Amino acid sequence: MKSRREFMKLTGITGLGLAGGLSAGLGTSSTNNAQAASHLVGAKGAMADNTSSLLGAYGKWAASLTENKLPSLSFRNKEFTNVTSWKERARKQLSDRLAIPDLGALPVVKVNKQYSYDGLHIEELTWQLPYGPATDAIILKPLNAKGKLPGILAFHDHGGLKYFGTKKITRTADKLHPIIEDHQKRAYGNMAWANEVAKRGYVVLVSDTFPFASRRILLKDVQPVEWRGGLSDQDNDSPKYVEAYNDWAYNHEHVISKSLFSAGTTWPGVFFAEDKKALDILCNRPDVDANNIGCGGLSGGGMRTVFMAGQDDRIKCAVCVGFMTTWRDFVLNRAPNHTWMTYVPLLPNEMDFPEILGLRVPLPTLVMNDTNDELYTLDEMKRADKILEEVYVKAGAKDRYKCSFYPGPHKFDKEMQADAFDWFDRWLKN
Repeated sequence: MKSRREFMKLTGITGLGLAGGLSAGLGTSSTNNAQAASHLVGAKGAMADNTSSLLGAYGKWAASLTENKLPSLSFRNKEFTNVTSWKERARKQLSDRLAIPDLGALPVVKVNKQYSYDGLHIEELTWQLPYGPATDAIILKPLNAKGKLPGILAFHDHGGLKYFGTKKITRTADKLHPIIEDHQKRAYGNMAWANEVAKRGYVVLVSDTFPFASRRILLKDVQPVEWRGGLSDQDNDSPKYVEAYNDWAYNHEHVISKSLFSAGTTWPGVFFAEDKKALDILCNRPDVDANNIGCGGLSGGGMRTVFMAGQDDRIKCAVCVGFMTTWRDFVLNRAPNHTWMTYVPLLPNEMDFPEILGLRVPLPTLVMNDTNDELYTLDEMKRADKILEEVYVKAGAKDRYKCSFYPGPHKFDKEMQADAFDWFDRWLKN
């Protein structure tokens, strides 16, 4: 039997482990949760038969609401012939659906520390947004770099590890926290991918986002006290405490999502607002060529790539890793495996999930999938690829879209990183 933490390592390596709703729906036993979810996923990710689903007998009906018809703002519709006018209309609708909060002007950026490590110049940054604790961020670039370099906005994953953010994809000292060390081994082939792409000649910005690391929800601020799960805030980073906090945060996601919906916004909208501020900061640096900016990330970072790259044309090159499928996959097969951070009410009527990323056409886009990824079914990953290919072909930009499939489970390993960095080099270096 797998414990919940073991199952989170399986399906949450992206950080998109089961979120609180499953715990509530399947009872309080973590072992039972893992067994039930594992049964849903199955050895090959298929449902028991074509009449069963996560919604039982209601699944087929739910899927039929958007089945066999193009969403109203899909570029694949014959009525759309002009890319520019279609993008303007579709992006406006997406923005409305996301209900993106206004974060005001560019925040003041403080450089708290500068040093050299791993052949890189590293800066530890902080900025304050209009709400919540200050945001911690890291800049990495080659030592002794001269002039302006292309920039990369590197998104950390979810991974079921809300206690950490930037540290999941960076390395700034020889010794790593044991949980980060394990995470990088499993998810990234023992690499800190933000460091590795910086070494290729980029200024890389990695920032925490709500509710991770410096932007996490502090237990002292949670009311009523009973919702703190018997925990209090600690700063010693002991593995026991970090795991306890991550478990608490895991079961708190549904509360956050319901609260954001009730407040008139969405979780992807909050992500986009905060990531856009990070992009503003990156583009505003004197050592960055703002005309050559890329973004990318694994899993939760792939999801953030979809929304950022789909809406902001300053992202000249995008690499989405381990987060590409269809809304149908979520409806029928994979909702328990995913965070509440993914969903935008009503949007499936207007565009399928891949078409959010397709809003950047004709700008270069690479999608990287794992054939045995526990978070998606292979059929729907392939269907998502077909959708994006159709969008790029119709826009006359077939050569600017690429989708690759790699053997193995959910990951962004050395081979995938090398291919991703080559894609960045191809489109961001003149």
